[in-house]
Amino acid sequence: MSKPISDYAVIGDTHSTALVARDGSVDWLCWPRHDSPALFLKLLDDVKGGFCRIDLDGLERTSRRYVPETNVLETTFETRTGRAVLLDLMPVNPPNTEPEEGPDGEGESRLLRLLTCEAGSVSGRFTVRPTFDYARCACTPVQEEHWVLFEAGAQRIRMSGGEPRVAGAGAESHVSLRAGESSYLVLTHGEDGDTAGIDDFATARARVESTIDYWRRWSARCCYRGPYRETVLRSALCLKLLTYSPTGAIIAAATAGLPEAVPGERNYDYRFTWMRDATFTVTAFVMLGYVREASEFLRFLREADGSFGRDTKLLYGIAGPMPPEEALDHLAGWNGVGPVLIGNAAEQQDQHDIFGELIRAIAVFLEAVDYDPPEKVNDRLPEVLDNLTRRALAARDQPDHGIWELRTQPRHQLHSKAMIWVALTDAARIGRRIDGVSPETIAGWEQAAAALRTEYLETCWNPERKAFVGAYGSDDLDAAVLRAVLFGAIDANDPRMLATLATIETELGAGDLIYRYRAPDGLRGEEATFTPCAFWRVGCLALAGRTREARAVFERLIGRGNDLGLFAEEIDAATGEQRGNVPQGFSHMALINAALRLEACIDRFGLPEEEPRHAAE
Repeated sequence: MSKPISDYAVIGDTHSTALVARDGSVDWLCWPRHDSPALFLKLLDDVKGGFCRIDLDGLERTSRRYVPETNVLETTFETRTGRAVLLDLMPVNPPNTEPEEGPDGEGESRLLRLLTCEAGSVSGRFTVRPTFDYARCACTPVQEEHWVLFEAGAQRIRMSGGEPRVAGAGAESHVSLRAGESSYLVLTHGEDGDTAGIDDFATARARVESTIDYWRRWSARCCYRGPYRETVLRSALCLKLLTYSPTGAIIAAATAGLPEAVPGERNYDYRFTWMRDATFTVTAFVMLGYVREASEFLRFLREADGSFGRDTKLLYGIAGPMPPEEALDHLAGWNGVGPVLIGNAAEQQDQHDIFGELIRAIAVFLEAVDYDPPEKVNDRLPEVLDNLTRRALAARDQPDHGIWELRTQPRHQLHSKAMIWVALTDAARIGRRIDGVSPETIAGWEQAAAALRTEYLETCWNPERKAFVGAYGSDDLDAAVLRAVLFGAIDANDPRMLATLATIETELGAGDLIYRYRAPDGLRGEEATFTPCAFWRVGCLALAGRTREARAVFERLIGRGNDLGLFAEEIDAATGEQRGNVPQGFSHMALINAALRLEACIDRFGLPEEEPRHAAE
């Protein structure tokens, strides 16, 4: 039986991440990058998947938290004989001088676990059993003098600290501590034999302190001081973990293969960079004061897309081409829900919203730096705008697969049309502030945008459904219309939009939760509610002046995260359980932006007792 998805915490070093269960077992780890083959994957197969586990004798209860303002996990174990605290981290060291671009800290491809007895005495053991290449590559542990070496081709893991010893297909390190005593375990990954370890407690302790210092320095840059600072900062810290600092990429989630439907077949790999995430990522970072992170993401896009917008894609690998989608049929899947998929076939789809996503991201960033960006970000900007708007205009009358990446026939999606409107209007906004874009070109963009807005508002309004529907000629509701409101592509106070919101709440809603859609999509199984949609609804309520209601919904939603404030992609409406890959960047971006929009709307509208409600007839 797999552990609940909500059981997992995430740690990382801006190169890769590990998932740590409530019981202290590391059940997911990819090295040396987010998208590398997993070598711990008990998360996806309870029998075949590797792990790094801690077992303390006489265990009675556990509790956990993050060390404040860090991504260092602290788990407290209470046993019959004592109490111990385990710190879990992937060391990352702050530089003496932050570079203009590139990694802002030194990662080590290392997992460090520091156990300290705080009261009484504790005893037990760490157990390590890696299963390289998604459990497809055999590995034999080799006993060295003070450590154990696991080898699989060019990949190696060195286990050191506490005098580990080979035990079957894995290795064990026994601990026996009294109050005030500590022990540590270090796993160091290397390729082609490079596995220099940490071989003394003082060095291990120093790594803990430098990593805490790195994260606290980073957190201190957060300029948000609103009522939800702790929640917002945790989401920002999560997004920082999902970055790949060598290239500036940001992955959608830390995992692959976790199901969105139980039972079902929606078990995708999210360890890649979606262009769609560009807008909310850049907006979230910029509005929190993290302009450097936004600039790094634009650096990634600049270098990944060398065409200056002529061939911008939906989906990118974090440091090279996208791998093909592949089913790992030898793995059972989380709770037996397969197939486990790696790679992602959505790369081949047409999704026309990406033009609006990228141009809005550029606009938000340029305004944050008062149109004085680093030279490389601004390089050939008129050409980028020209290329992206040409493609947006060419796509204006073409169907696509849409934001939800449906594996059905393309349609004329309202959300895609709205994002083309965003692309054209924001290009005009930028064009007025930079050299190289003619007034005639700007006027042409604005005219095309106005015509398109008139078209999608008229074509998608369905008076029988009392709602804007998701696609031309359709009767189906689509929660993506809420996102169009947040981009200004539909007026939040348009009576038709207010009616649409009410209809979505009735037909796609499950309390505070929202389904993306309920129409057949060609896939088996019924997925859970989509967490970002619930936060988009908060934004729509706030923009419509219903700030008191929006605040109440937002506060209930943030309580839906796990005990550490982390969200997967979806939430099961019946059980409240998290579903899908975790932690999900899109969910945390939506949370941050909802908090910021809520605060802005409360400043604008106050908290009226009688809130406006107007709907179209």
